[in-house]
Amino acid sequence: MDHLAAVEEKIVTDRIRRKLEEVNAEAQNQLAVVQDHVNFTLQQAYFRCAYECFDRRRRQEEINNCVEHCSVPVLNANNFVETEMAKFQERMNRSLMVCQDKFEAAKLQKIKSDAMDGLETCVNQAIDDSIGVLPLIVDRIKSSLSIN
Repeated sequence: MDHLAAVEEKIVTDRIRRKLEEVNAEAQNQLAVVQDHVNFTLQQAYFRCAYECFDRRRRQEEINNCVEHCSVPVLNANNFVETEMAKFQERMNRSLMVCQDKFEAAKLQKIKSDAMDGLETCVNQAIDDSIGVLPLIVDRIKSSLSIN
């Protein structure tokens, strides 16, 4: 019976891992437009601006300050995206911790098969909820970065 439980646990663990990969893929897919904007539009503007900073009539300190000023929009955009995605990750992690707590409580009550089913159901729901929130987060990021 223990062997059967171990096999069942492995199957559930694999399904949970695939579900987590699904949320990662969805986040990357939805953030592609944002990453494209930051990596091309903002970076291109940065390099254009920085190029203009290099003038032989300027002192090195002026050039450095100018280039630093040019980098602000890219840095701000990257920081904003990282902060928003860190908050998303933190919320999802808290949801998954609740699932883990429920699983541990069910194991203590000696209902292991129900615990595994409950864990999988809880994780699936937490991830589906997170995936459902992603478009709202991406829209907020796009709005903040003025991406159409």
